[in-house]
Amino acid sequence: MNNNVSMSLSNIGYSYTMRGKLYSLRKKKFWALKDVNFTLFDGEALGIIGRNGVGKSTLLRLMAGIIKPEKGKLKIYKKSVSLLSLQVGFLEYLTGRKNIILSALLLGLTYEEIESLMLSIIKFSELDDFIDQPINTYSSGMKARLGFSIGFHCNPDILLIDEVFSVGDENFRRKSSDVMKKKIKSKNTVVIVSHSPAVLLEICERVVWINDGITMAEGKSNEVIKEYQSFIKTLNTR
Repeated sequence: MNNNVSMSLSNIGYSYTMRGKLYSLRKKKFWALKDVNFTLFDGEALGIIGRNGVGKSTLLRLMAGIIKPEKGKLKIYKKSVSLLSLQVGFLEYLTGRKNIILSALLLGLTYEEIESLMLSIIKFSELDDFIDQPINTYSSGMKARLGFSIGFHCNPDILLIDEVFSVGDENFRRKSSDVMKKKIKSKNTVVIVSHSPAVLLEICERVVWINDGITMAEGKSNEVIKEYQSFIKTLNTR
């Protein structure tokens, strides 16, 4: 890791509009993110950890430029950012092959570059004959494999990974983890959201802990994860 900044987030907030009680026309705001602060540096692997529903996926969507913060400052200093997530990125009625083309074009690749990568992407995803079937026939694990393979081969400046390591068979998880370690050693910039402290400890140099839309801690992986696990134990004993 060096000291060049890939992305900086300062006092980031983002809300969703929610309806009130049944038969009520009133709407209220739910702040998924309230006050998030951290810096992402070139060539580092940064982990993001937190319980379900605390804003982690919303945070990645902001970092990918899919949505814009309502408050605070988000600065992205790189050209291409790719989000690997089970929730975003594919058109369900298109085939796997056509989604490869569309996703790669959105990442800035040319048709010639996509054509040269196509066989490698398909082979790594292990989808074989399914690659020409519509995405809506895929299982969540198959979508995760395809999304991971596209993002990995397209090699964006910043790769954002949302829980894809938790889906699919053990062999593919191991293979994905291995290639990610190689990518990180090659000084690529990666952000990983995971519920698994073991995954983050194995892959990430630093971890950011998010709780209720707020940055609770940021620092060395082992120190932040230890603090997070103590917090979870406290909740479980209440």
